[in-house]
Amino acid sequence: MHTRTEARTWTGTGLKFSGLGHYFPRHHRTHDGEVTVGGRTYPPEAAQELGVRALHVADEDETLEFMAVQAATSALANAGREPDDLDLVVLANWTDRQWIPEIAPGVAAALGAHGALAFDVCGACTGFVHGVQTAAAMLTAHPGWKRAVVVAADRFTRRARPGTRGQLVFGDAAGAIVLEKGDPDDPSGLIDSVLDCDASEADTVAARAPEGFLRPKPELIDLAVRSSLKVADTVLTRNDLKTSDIDWLVPHPGNNAIHAGVRDGLDLEPARFLTNFAERGNTGCASIPIALSEFFGQGVVKRGDLVLSTAVGSGWYYGGLLYRL
Repeated sequence: MHTRTEARTWTGTGLKFSGLGHYFPRHHRTHDGEVTVGGRTYPPEAAQELGVRALHVADEDETLEFMAVQAATSALANAGREPDDLDLVVLANWTDRQWIPEIAPGVAAALGAHGALAFDVCGACTGFVHGVQTAAAMLTAHPGWKRAVVVAADRFTRRARPGTRGQLVFGDAAGAIVLEKGDPDDPSGLIDSVLDCDASEADTVAARAPEGFLRPKPELIDLAVRSSLKVADTVLTRNDLKTSDIDWLVPHPGNNAIHAGVRDGLDLEPARFLTNFAERGNTGCASIPIALSEFFGQGVVKRGDLVLSTAVGSGWYYGGLLYRL
């Protein structure tokens, strides 16, 4: 596995997360006592071991487009912006891919962002990193463009094979951020990003037609931990930072074993490892933006905080973002 070491920095571009938003489906399924799902009944200790006390399950009318629109609307409101202010709409998702049209144009139309370029990206669970990095590159390349909304949405419950413990872990949600150009001298904003691929590990996690159920290999946990630590080391080293310099690690959560491996590898105290995994489950590419939005709304994460977000996903992709809110 290799990682590019040359500097990739957004410092001085003025790009910042000006708005955060999320959408959780109406049905919040709790795992108190025995849980019956997909025709199988799980004992209480199964959910406890996996670390997910509850998660959201989208109803049929809560389509991927619907969830994405709700999250983007929330982020725009948080930023004090209107849909007409957008130059770009980037939608990350992997659970509901379709041939044509892509889903993002429908999201832009429903938002009322009629002048925006809109398209989908994938990258599996690194989709949010992919979307932010893509939007940042396009905003930087187009002098006249000022603002993008990046939405990450997955209906992960539909990718859990019935009868497997994935039914107790995979949840549905959408999260969004407004990325816009501000004052280049403002110390807040997007600092750095990285996204790499180790194609030799592409089949470590797969979801293939016709069912599209997730099929992880046993080595997934070790690979996820190693890749996450590699991302963190790359980003921190080239920005001359130590783990103790960051206020929060807000990662894409996988499971308790991955969390423990990353925390131990970074020598990071648990209080600064921030996820909503216990109440929302693993929501795929939506995991990072929903956690940012939820914890910002609760006053846990504040403007000025330095945050590192890492993510890994089938491909095998591994990447991260460094930013000051």
